[in-house]
This record gives sequence, structure tokens and C-alpha cells, in this order.
Amino acid sequence: MQSENKIISDFVKVANSAAGTLAGMTREARDGARERMKEAMGGLDFVSREEFDAVKDMAAKAREKVDDLEARIAALEAKQG
Repeated sequence: MQSENKIISDFVKVANSAAGTLAGMTREARDGARERMKEAMGGLDFVSREEFDAVKDMAAKAREKVDDLEARIAALEAKQG
């Protein structure tokens, strides 16, 4: 009976060691992947939604102003022509 308990005990120790090693490898792989992703994304320039919306509004206002100025120029050209 003692030998069976020793074998089971050794098997449990090996299984626990394997589980710990696997958990460590998983954690290391996840951290490595996260670091590679940070490096890859570091070269890209992202803007916040607020910044995007602000620039979009500025572009719309500029477009309206251009349209108004084009209409005024057309009116002035029609007077001279």
C-alpha cells in the first residue's frame, strides 16, 4: 500500500509541476504577444473620437465658407460680365 501511495504522490507532484510550467509559459507568451503588439502599434498615430469630430466639424465649416465665397465670386463676375 505504501508503494502505491508513493507512486500516486510522485504523479501528483509531476502533474502539479507540469501545470505550473504550463501556466508560466502561457503567461510568458501572453506578455510577449502584448509587447509585440505595443511595438507594432507604436508607429501608428491614432486620434481620439473627440479630435476626429472636431476636425470633421472644422472641415464642414470650411467647405461651407468655400461654397459661400464661390457664390460671391460668381455674383461679382456676373455683374462685371
